[in-house]
Formats: sequence, structure tokens, C-alpha cells
Amino acid sequence: MSIESVLSDRLLEQFRERAGQYDADNSFATEDFDALVSLGYLKALIPVGQGGLGWSLEQLALAQRRLATAAPATALAVNMHHVWASVANVLQARGDHRLQMVSDWISQGEVMAFGISEPGNDSVLFDSKTSASTSPDGSVTFNGVKIFTSLSPAFTRLGVFGKDETTGELVHGFVAKGPGVESMGDWNTLGMRASQSHTTKLVNAVAPREWVHSRLPAGPNADLLIFGIFASFLTLTASVYVGIADRALALGQEALNKKVHHDGTRYSQDVRARGLLAEAAMRLISLDALQRSVAADIDAAVDHREAWFPKLVTLRTLAGDAARENIQVLGQLLGGSGYFRGSEFERLYRDVQASWYHPSNAASAANTVASWLVGPLDT
Repeated sequence: MSIESVLSDRLLEQFRERAGQYDADNSFATEDFDALVSLGYLKALIPVGQGGLGWSLEQLALAQRRLATAAPATALAVNMHHVWASVANVLQARGDHRLQMVSDWISQGEVMAFGISEPGNDSVLFDSKTSASTSPDGSVTFNGVKIFTSLSPAFTRLGVFGKDETTGELVHGFVAKGPGVESMGDWNTLGMRASQSHTTKLVNAVAPREWVHSRLPAGPNADLLIFGIFASFLTLTASVYVGIADRALALGQEALNKKVHHDGTRYSQDVRARGLLAEAAMRLISLDALQRSVAADIDAAVDHREAWFPKLVTLRTLAGDAARENIQVLGQLLGGSGYFRGSEFERLYRDVQASWYHPSNAASAANTVASWLVGPLDT
């Protein structure tokens, strides 16, 4: 099925109409989520023969971008489910089947969530403040706090990791929603409110032995799981912000075609306004090419070797930058009407601020690229 046949114009308009109310109520995008489930969208990366849409990562990235033009918070919420589906695909395409269970779960209707980020842990995947204790039967008990757990009201499986203090290893596994997995209900934020990305407290949360899939050393390492998570997370998260940049450009174009100066001349003939709109379009044109090439190269298992992480963090960083810049341009083109609460611009202006906080942040991304070019900082 094509992207447009799943995410039709009519469906997106319905999402757009609901987005403001979800935002005002600080409520989960329940109707949006239910609609996406009924369309099979959460199985986008699952093969058609297994009940999915059979899409590539590039197709999904473009679909997430399209969804974000209508409801960025809804797109960001389902993004974290899609990240796990993509990680499983990235590994399987390279001969690593340790996350086959994730693909199987998604085929069966389970909803995945991402429990990686922790308060005060800027090492992200390379260390953890969560404890992981292994029992004689091979199950692992996790205790700790995970933040920005998108899809909190809807997920059924949570991917987590923690540190085994006995061995020093980082243990990765999955826990089911239920006892020991407590949502703190604390999502009351500037933007992306409908994602309901609550803090999750793990209190003796048990991952069965068969759900524990990786044990890795602390610190940076070349395990394929790490690449799969970074590649999937950064590419799909970037897509949400490319969608916001898209929508800002469309609304700016609409404003220039509608607005008229007091002397009767159209804004479309205003040289300054035309220049701002053109710059927004050029940002989007270049970002579009980068988004498509990175996603396509992941699909094709292209070996960029040490250049992979610079490419990934550049996409995520530039997507956030372009989205914020295009929203700023839209504010100038709309004028004072956009300053009022309840306008689409006002909501997008707040939603796009979340782009500052997703890994990799600007400083980390710059260090990644600089280290690729001239080596790491001296310690």
C-alpha cells in the first residue's frame, strides 16, 4: 500500500483538527492512535505475508514526515514503537536475529515503547543508572527510572537496559506493562503534549530469560544493536521534524497567497516575504535529499563505516534546526494572528522546541562529527 493510501488527506485533516484539543487537554492522542492501529500502520515494517504493510525504512520515514505535518505529537508517540520495529529489521537484514521476537510481537499486535533515556545520564546507551540483577533462571530484574517514555498509555512492551553491578555489563531486554512498570503520569510540558511521554519507574520489573537479548560492555562499542538503535532512532525522529518544516513551508506559502497589504498589493509580491519563504524551501529541499539518502542507505545495508554516525547525527540535527527556522519564518509571514493561543502556528511553535532535547543534542552531534574528522578530544 502507498503512503498516501494509508495516511490519506482526509485522515490527516481529522488528525489536524483533533491536535489542538489534545494539546489543550494535555491528553493522549487516543483517537489518532486507534485509527493508526486499525489501518495497520503500527505494522508498517512487517512483511505483507505476516500481516504488515511491507514498507522499507525509507517509506516509513516519509510516512512519519507526512503524519507530522498534521499531528507532530502523534507522530512522535508512534515513532518509538517504529524504532523497535526498525532496529529488529536492521539487525535481521545483517544476519542478526536476536530481535526476531520484536517483529513477532508487532505482528501479533503488541505495542512497543522505548525505555532508554534516564535522568542525569548523558552517556545514553553507553552507561546506565538503572540496576540489572540476573537471577539463576536467567531472568533479569530492573530497578531505575526511565524518562520520555512515549506511548505511555498504550504500550504493552518496554525495551529497557540497565547495569549489572557484578559484571559491569549493560543488560538489554524487554519488560511487559504491569507490576513493576509504573507510569508516573507526569507529562505536562511545553509541547508534544499528546505524546504523553511519562516517566516510567521500574521497581523489580522482570524481563524473562528469553526477553533478555544483549549483554554489552559499558562505554562505546561496535555492537550491531547500538548501530541499529542509533540509526533507527535518529532517522525516524528526524522525520517528525522534517514534517514540521514541511508544514511551516506550506502554511507560509498559503499566507503569501492570501494576505494583502493595506495598499492592495499581495504579499506574494513582497520581495522580503518571498525571500524568507524561498530560504525555508531551500532548507527543506536539501533536508529532503539527506533524509531520503540516509534512510535508503540503511535499507540497503550500505557500509559507511566510521562515517555512519556523523551522517545520522547530522540528519537529526539539521532536521531540528530546519524545523525551528521554518517555524520562525512562518511566524514572520503570518504576523500577529499567529501569536494568539489556539492557532496551529502557536502549537507548532511549542512542539518544535522538543527538537532541542532528543539525542543526539547539538553539542554531542558536533563532537561526533569533529571526532570523525580530527580524532577525539584528549582526555
